[in-house]
Amino acid sequence: MRILVTGAAGHIGGHVTDELLAAGHELVLTDLLPLDEPRAARVHTGDLQDPDLVRMAVDGVEAVVHLGAIPHPNVPDPSAMFAANCHTAHRVFQEAGAAGVRRVVAASSMAAAGLAWSPVPVSPAYVPLDEAHPSLVRDPYGLSKTVLEEVAAAAHRRFGLDAVCMRFPFTGTGERLDHFLAACAADPAGQRHDLWGWLHTLDAARAVRLAVEGDIRGCHVVNVTAADTTSAVPSAELMAAHHPGVPVPPSVTGHGSLFDTTACTDLLGFVPRRTWRTA
Repeated sequence: MRILVTGAAGHIGGHVTDELLAAGHELVLTDLLPLDEPRAARVHTGDLQDPDLVRMAVDGVEAVVHLGAIPHPNVPDPSAMFAANCHTAHRVFQEAGAAGVRRVVAASSMAAAGLAWSPVPVSPAYVPLDEAHPSLVRDPYGLSKTVLEEVAAAAHRRFGLDAVCMRFPFTGTGERLDHFLAACAADPAGQRHDLWGWLHTLDAARAVRLAVEGDIRGCHVVNVTAADTTSAVPSAELMAAHHPGVPVPPSVTGHGSLFDTTACTDLLGFVPRRTWRTA
């Protein structure tokens, strides 16, 4: 099928592009930065807040993968970041729905739960943390991802398009992943608000492809994480040390993830393949 990928020049965007092209799809790509990708059918450069750009980009496509957003709150103007992320999300879903696009897969974030960028210490009510966990959001980035998920739901109600919002944790490979793992080894407390979650970028790209290709109806929010944590310390010990009082059920063993990914597995048939651990 012909698929639009926004934010195609980003870390996840490049791997999603490779994954979808390898599966035989035809791609239209957009990014704020110039992008040299001769394998694409079309490439558009510009801001997703521009309605003309988005209308051109969605023209003739059957599905959209929306990755284009400011990926963190470490910016001079947090309100501008929040506004830009919300505006671009609405613009993409609005124009996709108006053009008759039937499927949008969007990158949400574990920050939508409210832990990752919290400006104050906070603990989850329970683990494994699932999509129904009450919101703890205090930061503008996590709030923008909460809005994205609501925009997806509204677009589904208005246009009938199917949507999958994928809550990604830190996502990396190569030196990017090595740096994140080294930081955790030096100070596990530094990733307490991430619940030591992570996902290999190649697994993230495969999950996106499954969401695009799957026989999916409705609007869904799903956690997508690796099966293990970033830490060499067992998960129960991490929770006892850094989130005391939050019980860890017997289902979490060894270095098992502290996020519940059942919904993602049930919806997409996705099971992560990669771990950073050696035998």
